[in-house]
Amino acid sequence: MTTGATTADERLLERRQRFLGPAYSLFYRQPVHLVRGEGAWLFDAAGLRYLDCYNNVASVGHCHPRVVAALTRQAATLNTHTRYLHEHVVDYAERLAATLPEPLGVCMFVCTGTEANDLALRIARAVTGNHGVIVTEDAYHGNSTAVFELSTEEYPAAERPAYLEAVAAPCLYRGPCRDSAEPGPAYAGRVTAAVAALAARGQRPALFVTDNAFSSNGVLTAPPGYLREAYGAVRAAGGLAVADEVQSGLCRLGDHWWGFQDSGVVPDIVTMGKPLGDGHPLAAVVTTPDIATAFARRYGYFNTFGGNPVSAAVGLAVLDVIEDEGLLARVGETGRYLHAGLRQLADRYEVIGDVRGKGLFFGVELVRDRASREADPGAAAAIREHLRRHGVLLGTTGPFDNVLKIRPPLVFGREHADVLLAALQEALQNARQAVARS
Repeated sequence: MTTGATTADERLLERRQRFLGPAYSLFYRQPVHLVRGEGAWLFDAAGLRYLDCYNNVASVGHCHPRVVAALTRQAATLNTHTRYLHEHVVDYAERLAATLPEPLGVCMFVCTGTEANDLALRIARAVTGNHGVIVTEDAYHGNSTAVFELSTEEYPAAERPAYLEAVAAPCLYRGPCRDSAEPGPAYAGRVTAAVAALAARGQRPALFVTDNAFSSNGVLTAPPGYLREAYGAVRAAGGLAVADEVQSGLCRLGDHWWGFQDSGVVPDIVTMGKPLGDGHPLAAVVTTPDIATAFARRYGYFNTFGGNPVSAAVGLAVLDVIEDEGLLARVGETGRYLHAGLRQLADRYEVIGDVRGKGLFFGVELVRDRASREADPGAAAAIREHLRRHGVLLGTTGPFDNVLKIRPPLVFGREHADVLLAALQEALQNARQAVARS
């Protein structure tokens, strides 16, 4: 489908490397030069079309006309900050809080998921008086100085601060408790042990935080009892339970608005990020009135751009689209259809060791051998690159980078799923033939 890199693309890449520096990275061996998006589709500079199976940032679809209209209308009227009264900001806080179970209901607005998790950490430490943090191994929660230390996927283990304790993520495929009769409570026992490990270093937990799609862990679904018992353990030690919903929230998993609701729990703090604004920088921290009041006794809060009227107008439009287009039900329906198709591929191709996830967030783990479960990152990379050449974009993730990450916009439908499944079957068949020739 795709052609080689053009001279113009090569020049653009040279300029990027010169002026953005080496810390930045790009997807794909041959980077994609995107210029336009519409719904679940992206278009490159040559006019070629790609199915976006990766981007949860554009939650209700790239450049949704209702979101674009709301943004431009408010941007042409007024943009200021939360030290002035404005209906949009209060309206948005009310509508966002209404999607959450009580007593969650106080919204504090920021611009990114990183800022949201950073503020959650600040709130938890101020309210509990504790300093420690419990996270999962191979987690990602953001890139500020404080939150990057909690991002065990990237932060060097040898440099972890004394206040941090990491526990195994609740993986039922290759995790340490996968063979337990009750894996949820067994994995939650690791949180109890983490509380004890912190205490041995003179630390008490301020919070326990999970991304409830466990995206960087390889896309996992919390087993029954896991969050309930883990939350109980950290609360008993004086800490707060924090749900990082940047990846799993906003109807992403197809059964509820927020991922933690699948486990029947209510956290103390919920952090939300990029999907709230359909690509516009809008994020939030939502907590209880009691926690918000306790925090305010010690500190005020202000963010120049967090909660501005333009962002609030965008957020309201996103909620309107989700409700008016019935996206929660649609995500559930499409997710079940896609899951069935992925399972059929797993039945045909031995390289697929596991298919997991729900809604519109799936992980397809690739292995060299099903019996040993030896990871095959090479196959994952080859399939990702094959799909890119044939007009489908997705990512890879997991501790061994051997899990295909499928996380398309919420407007992804059966017709899009059919395109993905056909392309993925072709890529798997191509990989099988390559192995046979070697």
